[in-house]
Amino acid sequence: MSERIPVSIPKVSMAMTEAMFIEWLVEDGVIVTAGDHIYSVETEKVEVEVEAAASGVLRHGVAQPEEVYPVGTEIGFIDSQA
Repeated sequence: MSERIPVSIPKVSMAMTEAMFIEWLVEDGVIVTAGDHIYSVETEKVEVEVEAAASGVLRHGVAQPEEVYPVGTEIGFIDSQA
């Protein structure tokens, strides 16, 4: 049975409320390992590559490059083979 692990816009600073989605670093449908860098976001101060929180198949959501999303917005998920 698999588990659906959300991939969301992270909060990388205390004052941060939103971030710009830059790009997926891994193609849709590829198996990722926890700790792999899977996408990047940009805040007012820094660009960050975000790591996978779990291992499994990465599924992209509707996030578009250079669009701004609130912290916590689900932009995809990892289908883990639990």
